Amino acid sequence: MTKLRAVPRSTSEDLRARVHFCAETGQIWLHEHRMLLVHAEAQATLRKELIDTLGMDRAKGLLTRMGYASGVRDAELARTRAEDSTDLEAFMTGPQLHTLEGIVRVTPIQIELNRHAGTFYAEILWEHSWEGQWHRHHYGIHSEPVCWTQIGYACGYTSAFMGRTILYKEVECTGMGHNNCRIIGKPAEEWDDAAEQMRFFNSESIADQLIDLQTQVVQLRSSIGDRDQSPEQVAGVSPGFRAAHELLQRAAESHITVLLTGETGVGKEVFARSLHDMGARSGKPFIAVNCAAIPAELVESELFGVEKGAYTGALVSRPGRFERADGGTLFLDEIGDLPLSAQAKLLRVLQEGEIERLGDQKTRKVNVRLVAATNVGLQQMVKEGRFRSDLYYRLNAYQIVIPPLRERKQDIPVLAKHFLAKYCAIHGKKLRGFTDKAKRALLGHPWPGNIRELQNTVERGVILAPSGTRIEVGHLFLSSSEVQTQEFVLDSAGGLDINRWETGKDLREAVFNGTLTLDEVEAMLLEAAVDNARGNLSSAARMLGLTRAQIAYRLKRLQEARDSAGNLPPAAFDEMHPGAH
Repeated sequence: MTKLRAVPRSTSEDLRARVHFCAETGQIWLHEHRMLLVHAEAQATLRKELIDTLGMDRAKGLLTRMGYASGVRDAELARTRAEDSTDLEAFMTGPQLHTLEGIVRVTPIQIELNRHAGTFYAEILWEHSWEGQWHRHHYGIHSEPVCWTQIGYACGYTSAFMGRTILYKEVECTGMGHNNCRIIGKPAEEWDDAAEQMRFFNSESIADQLIDLQTQVVQLRSSIGDRDQSPEQVAGVSPGFRAAHELLQRAAESHITVLLTGETGVGKEVFARSLHDMGARSGKPFIAVNCAAIPAELVESELFGVEKGAYTGALVSRPGRFERADGGTLFLDEIGDLPLSAQAKLLRVLQEGEIERLGDQKTRKVNVRLVAATNVGLQQMVKEGRFRSDLYYRLNAYQIVIPPLRERKQDIPVLAKHFLAKYCAIHGKKLRGFTDKAKRALLGHPWPGNIRELQNTVERGVILAPSGTRIEVGHLFLSSSEVQTQEFVLDSAGGLDINRWETGKDLREAVFNGTLTLDEVEAMLLEAAVDNARGNLSSAARMLGLTRAQIAYRLKRLQEARDSAGNLPPAAFDEMHPGAH
């Protein structure tokens, strides 16, 4: 083993002799490699632009890889000198070249290497670091080492020289405020955080960069209030949804009071916001009130306002929700929980267009479009005397029933993909979608909590799934009892189960009303067959009564159609056919 505990005699004169300047051709050569002489300030400006454009982490990776490539090239020169010099002398070619090239002055403190055994350890002092100096000039004192190109050079040079992966870490850096830089190098497996360091040597694909850009867009959209009113959330292809949304669009053209009914979690507030945004009041306030969340004794003051001294604790006068929504829309969720006294005042507002604050006799005109919502039967409450009949008939003039999610299975892929993109952005994840089993589980689950439950389930999947993978069934559902079978599946013989009446009915209705085309049905059958056969095309073909060539041709045609369209049919998840991953 060759050890160095003092700086050896320099052989830099030999290296300088290998540098040639050709005035005729305008080329600079180091041995057989062409070199460039560039302004340090210009290089520093480019480095700063990379950081400002790509971000610190991505720029670090790019500059580290650039240094690594430079180090590998210089290692070729070291190999030419190894024939008539010791391993240590040959190795010192790299540090001497780094100094000669004006990057940094390299002074070895300790070097122990044995090329035959593959052992290596180095501690090196860097003085006058070009990279540390300019990073500090542009960004001030940094919390981490910043000589990324130089570290990349050291790693690339030593790895190529030793024939194995050698990693260096900068333990002191002028960019961090130290007087000089100091690095330590040893085999990758001897570092506890080797995997974290190695990621900077892996080039990133254009696809990943596009995902990052898309993530930034979603984050910016999310920062403008968490109102969940993107088009994906108020879009669907199921007959029930389309009928409800058509009623919503027609109501937007008028000022009629609208009553939204449906189970908890179906998206009543999203519908109300969409109604507001589509109408002439979109530029005015949208005020949402959950009547069930307000104590009964405070409901009237919250809705209609209160005057100072109206009751103990009313120290100032303040407007209610109606006044705050003047000119816009007031959304009263869970309206069935309003006390009878508040119901009477609400009826007057709807009839007269005016309110009285609690403790005041002065009437105030308000111009408010009221949208109410409930998940209980108001008609039954009227019979039981818990809801005013006159108010019910006033609200029920234009009722929109929002179907539960179990009745709009075709919309699950649309909503799931939207929530996937949203929560990947929020949690900083890169995920490739859902596995085929996860997709079937999403389609087969009854969703008693409706869209709210789907939203929470997808967020849980995003949190649990490792970055770069697909969300699996276990990430979505914590117990196997929650997982149910997808509606559109093949039986053991490879055909649709004719005994499952609901499956056949749903499939027929989907085709007849235009939600699904025959091509989309064929695509589902092909994918289900390949999935059941675990990717074996011959077995899948037998299930469908086709030859292997026929099913291969149909799958190829399906993939080509998807590639040319850029997306999948609205009733399918945006994934390739099962068995392909």
